[in-house]
Amino acid sequence: MKHCEGCNGSKIDDKLEKIGQKYKNNPSSIIEALHEVQDTYGYISTTAQKYLSETVNVPMSEIYGIITFYSRFSLKPKGKYNIQVCMGTACYVKGSEKILNTFKEKLGISEGQTTDDGLFSLESIRCIGACGLAPAIVVNNEVYGRFTPDKVEEIIEKYKNM
Repeated sequence: MKHCEGCNGSKIDDKLEKIGQKYKNNPSSIIEALHEVQDTYGYISTTAQKYLSETVNVPMSEIYGIITFYSRFSLKPKGKYNIQVCMGTACYVKGSEKILNTFKEKLGISEGQTTDDGLFSLESIRCIGACGLAPAIVVNNEVYGRFTPDKVEEIIEKYKNM
């Protein structure tokens, strides 16, 4: 394991080192590097940000700006099952806010949080492009259309038992 100079003594594992070296001194590739880190770890840690800043040669402020601008990136680990409730116009008009509130109640978490057992995380997203199926949710890339609040518990149980 390698050390990162600006990472406060944190060690860099082989996977992160490989990503950093792949994009070394190539600032125009920072988004690709962030995608690889997100895909590898499920989120982008402060250590990963600092390491990419050093190796890819992009300021930390720019990296943070990219991560917080694009909803695909996350600063915190997500649950094994990431539930996304579409809040686009078609879904919202057909009741997605009630669906989101039901998930919050049943899971005991707010948007952007993960359950204590690490099983579920919850987020609202703008539009998934499934307006004909409104309201819709996505669980780990699986779309559920014409979703209603009374199906929330069923979905939670389905994924708990997988």
